[in-house]
Amino acid sequence: MTTANHRLLLVGLPGSERDSLQQLFVGAGFEVSLSDSNEAAIHGLETANPALLVLTASGSCNETIAVVKSKSPQTRILVLSPGSPQDRARALDLGADDVQPLPWTEPELLARLRAQLRQHDLLQGLEEKTRLAEESFGVAQTAFQALAVTEKMTRDAFSLERILKIGVLSLIAVALLISGIFLLFSRKAEKETRRAYGVIAQLEHSVQTEQQLLAATRKLRDDPANADMLQQKEQLRQQTEELKQKLAAQSGEASDDLRRQLSEATTRLAKIEGESQAAESIIREFAPSVGLLHVSVAFNEKSTGRRLRYGGIDSDGSPLKDSEGNPVYTTEGRAPEVRADFFGTGFIVGEGKILTNHHVVQPWWQNDELASATQQGLEPVIAEMTAFFPNEPNGISISISQISQDADLALVHGDLSELHRPILKLDASKEAAVSGEALISVGYATGIDAILARAGEKAVEDIVKVSSGDPKLILAELAKRKLIRPLVTQGHVGDVLPDKIVYDAQTTSGGSGGPLLNRQGGVIGVTFAIVKGFGGSNFGVPIRFALPLLKK
Repeated sequence: MTTANHRLLLVGLPGSERDSLQQLFVGAGFEVSLSDSNEAAIHGLETANPALLVLTASGSCNETIAVVKSKSPQTRILVLSPGSPQDRARALDLGADDVQPLPWTEPELLARLRAQLRQHDLLQGLEEKTRLAEESFGVAQTAFQALAVTEKMTRDAFSLERILKIGVLSLIAVALLISGIFLLFSRKAEKETRRAYGVIAQLEHSVQTEQQLLAATRKLRDDPANADMLQQKEQLRQQTEELKQKLAAQSGEASDDLRRQLSEATTRLAKIEGESQAAESIIREFAPSVGLLHVSVAFNEKSTGRRLRYGGIDSDGSPLKDSEGNPVYTTEGRAPEVRADFFGTGFIVGEGKILTNHHVVQPWWQNDELASATQQGLEPVIAEMTAFFPNEPNGISISISQISQDADLALVHGDLSELHRPILKLDASKEAAVSGEALISVGYATGIDAILARAGEKAVEDIVKVSSGDPKLILAELAKRKLIRPLVTQGHVGDVLPDKIVYDAQTTSGGSGGPLLNRQGGVIGVTFAIVKGFGGSNFGVPIRFALPLLKK
């Protein structure tokens, strides 16, 4: 089947209108040709071979519609009409495939255009199937004629003739059955693809408005999950005082529960305060080797391998939206790609080697939302992966080196030769991770939102304005201003199991892939799962699972 070039021909439009439409369609990734008059368009129809004509309603427009449809039935015609509903109905009755009232809105016009191009592709496919069916019929007819000649030559061949007739008819029936199945499958695939686009619309959160980013940043400033070690101690002090006040005002069973909470908070605060000095030394040495990983995921259409893109971009740089306010997607043209951005943590474990989680470098792994997209016609792929380290003005391009088959771990590599950062020491001994011992968690909880939350209000406003909410540009600005630094929290090992370390140092999403350090500065685990709630239990992969990756 020949695929449509999706060339658009703009016919006889006024200068300003023509230029505006040409800019819109080219921006949406289509090839656009121009024709000064309806007559020129008709004469050049065979040469231009457009998939769709855009006409302005006029006296000669009706004649043009009739001629084009007689010469090239697959060519779709979209008429721009400033007239009444009766005028638009007349254009449709004369053969126009769609009529766009004037003035147009860009999202609606592009949506109508794409709908007509889908019909164009479908008609081309049906024409090809018809041609093949006609060829098959010709072959069958030739076979029948040959059978008739054979019958005249010899009546003894009657049995053979009947067998051949049945065989030819069976082949035709099978061909028709296959065609029917193909059409049903195509319609089902198209429906699943549309559903997949809906999934992507929910996932795709790359670009936020300035107001949204600023609101999220202000909210995170008061979020306990974004507290560093000093803030964490202060929060525990406040929690202790509040529990004392509540205990003084209550009695009975309620007071017993408050006493238990107060005892736990007081014990935890005492431990953290007593261990802070040693922790601060470890943090100064090793935190610069812990980087923020930015993983940008694009989507390919499984059936064609074509990249999912926006249907077009508005003059302010935001994606075009349909009448319901949803982004418009396509796999045609050269418009910007649809991206979903994910963040995690990684740390240096060797020359050019960064250790992190499997689910950080392949966000679709064990991700139900992204799995829905893959089951409905789309395939997520890594478009870009970049590491940002503290006090480093530029990001470093990285790629996957190895993925563990036994745990949620992965090794990525990049050119770290200019960083001059210490390599974190891995301690897989039994004595390294013991229940009750102090532990330090280092990571980029909540990604760039938390980094912005820890920056000054003026700096945040400037960064948001310059970046227009694009995560890639935000990261570039944060790195240039040397504002990227990990969140460090302190806690204790709760339990050491064969496949996980349970701990209570505070973290949240985005902290995945960060190192868990003991009092000696050895890495005993890698954060991989978060349980929300202050002082809750989080989980790390024991570092012994990473050793095979480093030996290869």
